Amino acid sequence: MPNTKSAERRARVGARRHARNKSVKTRLHTLERNYRSLLSAGKSEDAAKALREASSALDKAAKKGVIPKRRASRKKSRLAVSAVKATTATKKA
Repeated sequence: MPNTKSAERRARVGARRHARNKSVKTRLHTLERNYRSLLSAGKSEDAAKALREASSALDKAAKKGVIPKRRASRKKSRLAVSAVKATTATKKA
């Protein structure tokens, strides 16, 4: 339990940030999972739209400080590479 008024305020701020960060991170995971499922199902147009949504959400999360900027960049890059791999795999098959 916080002992001072300032500690109480910081605890409230921390709780708000925790709630925001948790909801944003959950949304990021959901968007990434939806994108990968669309990609594996072969729905390239829907997957491209999902990739744009996921990239935008990653950028916004990095801007707000929910995740580090480099992590957002790395995830966007890996998602884009997985799209290229999926399209080349379907062309070979």
